Amino acid sequence: MSFSITPAAAVEGGRITIHGSGFPVDGPHLPAARLGSVPARISFASPSRVILIVPPGLERGTHRVQIDGVDVGTIRIAGAFATGLHQVDNPVFDREGNLYVTYSGTRGQQVPVSIFRVRANGTRETFSSGIVNPTSMAIDPQGNLYVSSRFEGIVYRVQGDGSVETFATDLGVACGLAFAPDGTLFVGDRSGTIFSVDRSGNAKTFASLPASVAAFHLAYGPHGADAALWVTGPTLSPYDVLYRVSDDGTVTTRYGSFGRPQGLAFDARGALHVVEALAGVSGLYRVREQGDPDLILSGPGLVGVAFDGPDDVVVASNETAFRL
Repeated sequence: MSFSITPAAAVEGGRITIHGSGFPVDGPHLPAARLGSVPARISFASPSRVILIVPPGLERGTHRVQIDGVDVGTIRIAGAFATGLHQVDNPVFDREGNLYVTYSGTRGQQVPVSIFRVRANGTRETFSSGIVNPTSMAIDPQGNLYVSSRFEGIVYRVQGDGSVETFATDLGVACGLAFAPDGTLFVGDRSGTIFSVDRSGNAKTFASLPASVAAFHLAYGPHGADAALWVTGPTLSPYDVLYRVSDDGTVTTRYGSFGRPQGLAFDARGALHVVEALAGVSGLYRVREQGDPDLILSGPGLVGVAFDGPDDVVVASNETAFRL
């Protein structure tokens, strides 16, 4: 008997589906499920398909999945790497493999720590303070960290010691950030404007999109002749769009059936990934050149993703960053 599990990875609370045949569902009770040694709750069962919810407390790594004592395969679990956050977009890695995460707070809230730095061993340390509503972060081609404040409409450049200096102002409800290889910074104003900002901090309108009810999320890539800016921004529509904006500002639609797309990023191989936050289908999706995106990691309430090298990925909910 053969079984398959989709997706191949998850965080706690994510839903994974086991496909097979002959699952024992005719009795008075649902079959018993386990991930490793931990019981898991089944949310749906039929003779050919079982959906279970990943329990909390699992360590990062590969775990066996059992249905009524029968091994049906393995699942990779992303473990909690940093907690106590208020993340509203992607975390970011620097060149040394340190992860930067935010505590954004409610509108206008002055929080004690704006940005935390998480070392590769999981040690979290205060990095920068004083930024109201830090929203999105990006690393420029020289390795410098930038962060937007949606409350102030400002993008700050963050020094190595955590001190900040104003880089660009008057950017509306500034949220998503992304750098092009030439050092041009793109900033998403959720009211509908994408700005391009030169190295001196001078901003001009680059493209216009429908306004977002939450935030614009930006990624630039892949490098080469097809390089472009990619944008998501949840609206009140039942379906939301993944946009491609060419270097001349032309906007096209790559995919139009996300429910609540959030952060997006390219991996080291040039594949674009988008976080989908819609309940029931939430998780991390890989965008294909043609066809529907593939769900590669399941997890509830995710807002951002960051890649460090070819095999290291962090996904973040509002409160927790998970590392796979």
